[in-house]
Amino acid sequence: MADGLEAIGNRRHFEYIVVGCGGVGSGAVYWLSKRAPGEVLGLEQFEIGHDRGGSQDVSRIIRLTYHDDRYTRLTPATFECWSQVERESGQQLVFTPGGIQLSVRGSTDVIMDNYVSAMRRNNIPFERWTSAQLRARYPQFTTGPEVEALFQKDAGLVDAALGNSTHLQLARGNGAVVIDRCPVLRVLRNADGKVAVTTTKGTFTCRKLVVTAGAWLNDVLGSIGVHVPVTVTQEQVTYFASPHIKEFTKDKFPIWIFHTPKYDIYALPVHGNSGTKIGIDAGGPPVTANTRTFTADPARVKVCTDLLQKILPKFLGPEMFTKTCLYTMTPDRHFVIDNCARQGFSDVIVCCGAGHAYKFASLLGKILSELAVEGRTQYNISEFSMDRPALTDPNFQPVFYMGKKHSSADSKL
Repeated sequence: MADGLEAIGNRRHFEYIVVGCGGVGSGAVYWLSKRAPGEVLGLEQFEIGHDRGGSQDVSRIIRLTYHDDRYTRLTPATFECWSQVERESGQQLVFTPGGIQLSVRGSTDVIMDNYVSAMRRNNIPFERWTSAQLRARYPQFTTGPEVEALFQKDAGLVDAALGNSTHLQLARGNGAVVIDRCPVLRVLRNADGKVAVTTTKGTFTCRKLVVTAGAWLNDVLGSIGVHVPVTVTQEQVTYFASPHIKEFTKDKFPIWIFHTPKYDIYALPVHGNSGTKIGIDAGGPPVTANTRTFTADPARVKVCTDLLQKILPKFLGPEMFTKTCLYTMTPDRHFVIDNCARQGFSDVIVCCGAGHAYKFASLLGKILSELAVEGRTQYNISEFSMDRPALTDPNFQPVFYMGKKHSSADSKL
């Protein structure tokens, strides 16, 4: 790359190094570059914009609606951070046609109640609709009387591919260096106290290291004795060539999430291509970053098509394509935002988004930049530490879907 190794010559020390330049990592490179111009290095093991991890594709859901205060109190700041990036770049990254949560009365309406309670506590406006009210607002739906809806006007989508590239381009404008195709082999501490990052393109040192490596998180951290208990799954989304494109453009139709007793099914309006988009949240099989395949599971496609035939048939059309990605989830499915002080590396900061972080990507980048530069952040991240029971208790039973009861009252995502 023109601004990679060639640009830095023999330079091998930066104040800050970020490993992994996907959604959260690109955000960290960007926000650090604003605070420390010319002192930030981003390392990416694959090419920039690759499709092997979890921060890819053209659209991801962004919303204020969460059923848990630890996220609901952060969601307004997610929009503020993306707005900052939009102002600096002149690119529109966030689109807000609104968002709908759907549940079945007597089955999954308890999930909806949790959303309502959390939003009331955090003063987030919403409307709760009957099925008839939903169809009156969006006649594309064909829901029966058993379905009820929750509408939040500020939800929508963020363009993930454009968000990542915009973060990095702005960061380069602030003097950051980004080197791709540069896997990290080892992290250690030099005799002079600096953190050393050995890669296939040489060794770099820094004062603070930020690790946002997704499914490769433990590959990077293992050499300093850190292991985060995560499960990596292969997920997928399907795009349909609906002949009713005009009814599902993002200026006319919202994002939506349907809560079933087994999992959440989520969908987005047309953006980035001409297809409608749908997927199952955390519905895929456990894999590793190296054993995953890129092969779609037709059974999961059928789950989506069956639901659409029942509640939103015009959303369907010939299958355009189904693409896969990786979720990297902690046992309680909450974020990790912490340093590795327990292993003697307080200057190594770790973030894991637990399979639902893209909407927060720019905010998480800002939080990581504050932790790296100041050692603290203005945002409440107290419940995302690595010493919580879900990460330290070997008997903690993982639960990745919020519709099931958890083994700990502290893990209700």
